[in-house]
Amino acid sequence: MLKLEKIRKSYKTGDFVQDALKSVSLSFRKNEFVAILGQSGSGKTTMLNIVGGLDRYDSGDLIINNKSTKNFKDKDWDAYRNNCIGFVFQSYNLISHISVLANIEMGMTLSGVGSSTRKAKALEVLERVGLKEHAHKKPSQLSGGQMQRVAIARALANDPDIILADEPTGALDSETSVQIMELIQEIAKDKLVIMVTHNPELADTYANRIINLKDGNVVDDSNPIKDNEDDKTNFNIRKTAMSYLTALKLSFNNIRTKKGRTILTSFASSIGIIGIALILALSNGFQMQIDAFEQDSLSQMPITISQQAMQLDSDTMSSMSGSSDNEKYPTAKDVIVQEDMMESMMHTNKITDDYIEYIEKLDQKYVAGIAYQKTTVMNIVTHSEKNGYSQIDFSSQFDQWTLLPTPPEDSTDNGIVNKLYDTLAGEVDETKPGIVLQVDSSNQVSSAALKQLGFDVEGDEKISFEDIMNKEVKVVLNDDYYTQVGDYFMMNNNYEVMYNSDNTITLKVQAIIRGKEDKEMITNGSGLAYTSAIVDEIISKNENSAIVKAQEGKDYNVLSGQPFDTAEGSTNTKETMMGYLGAQSTPVAVYVYPRDFDSKDKVVEYLDAYNEGKDADDTVQYTDMAAMISSLSGDIMSAITIVLIAFSAISLVVSSIMIGIITYISVLERTKEIGILRALGARKKDITRVFNAETFIIGLCSGLIGIGIAQLLTIPANSIIESMSGLANVAQLNPIHALILIAISMILTLIGGFIPAKLAAKKDPVEALRSE
Repeated sequence: MLKLEKIRKSYKTGDFVQDALKSVSLSFRKNEFVAILGQSGSGKTTMLNIVGGLDRYDSGDLIINNKSTKNFKDKDWDAYRNNCIGFVFQSYNLISHISVLANIEMGMTLSGVGSSTRKAKALEVLERVGLKEHAHKKPSQLSGGQMQRVAIARALANDPDIILADEPTGALDSETSVQIMELIQEIAKDKLVIMVTHNPELADTYANRIINLKDGNVVDDSNPIKDNEDDKTNFNIRKTAMSYLTALKLSFNNIRTKKGRTILTSFASSIGIIGIALILALSNGFQMQIDAFEQDSLSQMPITISQQAMQLDSDTMSSMSGSSDNEKYPTAKDVIVQEDMMESMMHTNKITDDYIEYIEKLDQKYVAGIAYQKTTVMNIVTHSEKNGYSQIDFSSQFDQWTLLPTPPEDSTDNGIVNKLYDTLAGEVDETKPGIVLQVDSSNQVSSAALKQLGFDVEGDEKISFEDIMNKEVKVVLNDDYYTQVGDYFMMNNNYEVMYNSDNTITLKVQAIIRGKEDKEMITNGSGLAYTSAIVDEIISKNENSAIVKAQEGKDYNVLSGQPFDTAEGSTNTKETMMGYLGAQSTPVAVYVYPRDFDSKDKVVEYLDAYNEGKDADDTVQYTDMAAMISSLSGDIMSAITIVLIAFSAISLVVSSIMIGIITYISVLERTKEIGILRALGARKKDITRVFNAETFIIGLCSGLIGIGIAQLLTIPANSIIESMSGLANVAQLNPIHALILIAISMILTLIGGFIPAKLAAKKDPVEALRSE
């Protein structure tokens, strides 16, 4: 049952009010051909739009299935138009950028009809109107009569209960008009057809009921429904829903008709993506270069456990940079006490025999070598033809020798030395007392190091490997180096006698080594190194010396006569002196060399486990310089990357605004399409979906174009960087970054097109259908 009860509708333009319908009451049968006649402005089209749910009445009621529509919501009207109404318009109102078949399927698509069923029904109605062979053509390829047949086929496709035809022959010639009217007449045999026309002859010829309107009132009805007529019409109203796939397809077909503009828009939108992609490619490439450098060089830097450990956590770094939670430039007359920076950075370790045992239990598969530094002094005397006998002075840190780490017992690669250095002469054996000479990448070594070995060198001299390997120095033990005078001891200065003593330990250069070419951090270093076996032998021979025995029973320094200091943290203690003389074997520092970066993480985890559950003063902290350098370089690279991305991101904002403008233009261009979709039952959110789909496609194209161009630009960028720095293939875009940038492009374009899409959804369908 379809019934109008006292329907009123007026339009207001400024202060002028036009009454289109004035208390119109009509009822319609299940199947009849109703022609509505009247002059322009009589209210014919307005009544048709109200019956079709495109327009809303001001008062009265439209009864559907004996149910009032006064409380209908938008979704109810959308479902009613989709399932119960089929529109046939004077101007056909076909969507131009999709095929005839797709136009006919659209109403069924909104109803959720399956693809195969949809296509079969569309072809069936096309055959009924005689246009099956034109299914895959565009509407612009058809004649006017053919387009109207397509419009009728579209109206029939979803099997509606009511066909509403607004001047269906108004744009057709006489012969074609007759064909269309005969087709509509045939349809009216099993459906309600309501046709608006200006042509009384057409109405008299084909309609079985004619209603005349004048000034918004029904003035004549040739076949009104009688009170005793029982019409069991029951309209089936189902909810409509446009899928995202359909929205994408509609938008894609529309975009395909404007390929040039779409490509230019996508390219313009991709500029920001290109900039950020290049920055990320360079940042990623440089970080990979840094990581490779760190793995090759920094990974072999030892984890140092000494009596004083440096801690550079985030809080300490914040304090050092001057940032704090305190107020800047306060007016209060107070001085705030600040913790001493060095005190907060330094931690005093208590390295005990128990801790050394814990270190020795470290899983050797993670360790390339361990060096235990002890306080025992090495009194080394050397001899040269020019300078005679002299003692090596280790007072300057530049004169110090490096302690070689001892490889694990089960090591098959001779530990860290073989990982980092090429052996040019001899063979390194860390388990035996000996000296190792390191030369730089040009085989240079400082004259000071050569003089310590007893060479008389001046200027740019050259010394053969053989001469260096044959050179020897002597370690003088306590009983030869110290002479007792009463309760005190004095150092001897007769170096010749000491050098030639039978009690000395003779040291020779075991090997000459040079840093490997790919270990850039160490290839430029040079100097002397010694094995820990020397220190162990010195301690074993000095622990029973006369000076050590004497010092054990004294509370003062047997060399200086000064009393020891008992204050905590003091270095002038009896324990320090005993270690200096060779009576203490507990190391003062431990250097753990991991095998690689992954192993370093395991070593650090093991060292941290020792401190669990201990008080802060009892913990043993370590200094991981590799981690500090790695963190610093990573932070700097991240900061530079963020700043550059921030600048490039401005273009992304501009792109979003541009996308919004382009989408708004598209809304204006597709206003009629919006009206057609609403007439077919599309919901407001379906319209929003269509335009969101369009911006989604543009965003996807923009992202893909941006990534593609950025990848191409990395080729000349890498060429320039390699020519300037020697670093090859630096710019490398991470695939994950590429996917993220494409996602960002789509998100930003969706944001940019959100408002225009909402504006499109709010367009009045009647006004939209009138647009050109």
